[in-house]
Amino acid sequence: MALLPYDGAMIPELRKFHEASATFQFANQNIVIRQNWKQLGVAAVVWDAAIILCTYLELGVVQLQDRTVIELGAGTGLVGIVAALLGADVTVTDREVALQFLESNVRENIPHDLRSRVRIRELTWGVNLCQFEPASYDFILGADVVYLEETFPALLETLEYLSSERTTILLSCRIRYKRDHNFLKMLGRHFTVERVHYDSEKDVHIYKAQKTKLKEEL
Repeated sequence: MALLPYDGAMIPELRKFHEASATFQFANQNIVIRQNWKQLGVAAVVWDAAIILCTYLELGVVQLQDRTVIELGAGTGLVGIVAALLGADVTVTDREVALQFLESNVRENIPHDLRSRVRIRELTWGVNLCQFEPASYDFILGADVVYLEETFPALLETLEYLSSERTTILLSCRIRYKRDHNFLKMLGRHFTVERVHYDSEKDVHIYKAQKTKLKEEL
């Protein structure tokens, strides 16, 4: 996730991002997420795509209990926190500069008895992927990770490396520009992709992607 600070003081829609914290209720728990727009920009605020993905996970459409999950570009950590509260074994990742902030939110919102099931690791897409076990996760989650076109090849490389044919990838995002549609086309060359949820109020889509199974020759 890019760490780009913005001055949104004059834009009403952005005022919520300047709040020191945001409070949510998922998995029967109040979750208080610290925000830090001024220092870390977009990586340190809660975007609608993360909230919609958490709501989708809480519906129970996918079973997270005792499943292995990795979140990419975690930012504030909200999605990973909710996945852990729903019973998953979670690896929450972002770039190194965001890790201390990310860790503070995880530490403050994960009960002590669940902390052994959550780990925080540095991951820059496409870089040193060998530090992670390939094809070892049941779910890969990403909220608002599809927005910088120059990161698309590295993001796709990371998704391919971390996933197997049994892995379900869930990406929550807005699709507004040609580049966004281009990413979906790129994703579709390597994965079977379908939209599984759309929130019309927030204009947020959730896409499920799974590796295309190779047909065995008879």
